Amino acid sequence: MASSTPPSRPSASTPAGHDPHDHADRAASFDRDADLYAQVRPTYPREAVEWLLPGEARRTLDLAAGTGKLTEVVVDLLPTGTDVVAVDPSAAMLGELAARLPGIATHRGTAESIPLADASVDAVLVGQAWHWFDADAAATEVARVLRPGGTLGVIWNDRDDDVDWVARFREILHRGDRLEPQAGHAPLSGLGDRFTDVEASTFRWVDRLPAGALRVLAGTRSYLLSLPDAERTALLDEVDALEATHPALAGRAEIELPYVTSAYRARRR
Repeated sequence: MASSTPPSRPSASTPAGHDPHDHADRAASFDRDADLYAQVRPTYPREAVEWLLPGEARRTLDLAAGTGKLTEVVVDLLPTGTDVVAVDPSAAMLGELAARLPGIATHRGTAESIPLADASVDAVLVGQAWHWFDADAAATEVARVLRPGGTLGVIWNDRDDDVDWVARFREILHRGDRLEPQAGHAPLSGLGDRFTDVEASTFRWVDRLPAGALRVLAGTRSYLLSLPDAERTALLDEVDALEATHPALAGRAEIELPYVTSAYRARRR
């Protein structure tokens, strides 16, 4: 649901030494402006998360949970008495999650070193994060913490670039980005014989943002978070110009941002 007022603007400076073209620096950038991330990043469509979750799940791990965008949908879907635990390397992100979802157990940890016991969860869900992992190490750890028959589910929100203004927004966001993700996802390839074949499904939906929020959303992207101040500001100003001049956006109190959500699942043998 859209807020009636736009969120605050992103903070103004990038920590010294951050390289916008370095994978590790980009991954570490999310410690900044976690509160804005929580405000403007999209949720996940309920039907997609429902498709990922096994009906018999009694304990679910949200891995790389961030501020709890996916966690919140999982909690809403699962029946009372089931357990959800969140793991993320960022204390700032988990702080936001705990403020929004105070009943959820949180742990600092990574996909390559999950701080949970062997065979202790029925499902592991990953929202918008598999590309930050060492896939082989992450698959090994996920297999370790999953009970036999448990589900690994990965979900991605992609803006619908078939819409003209969205394609222009993407061009601004990734201008000069040497790590720009390629179109399409194959995040669960190479799981080996520990998992069943991967199933996939897609879901289309629309997120609604208040006017002025596109700049804030852009400012939560890892590439912009890692840019020098002047370069980031120049790109964010272009986002403002897009919103002010594009016929689908100019003068509107609410922005409808279309997404295509891709979901993938596999079972632990």
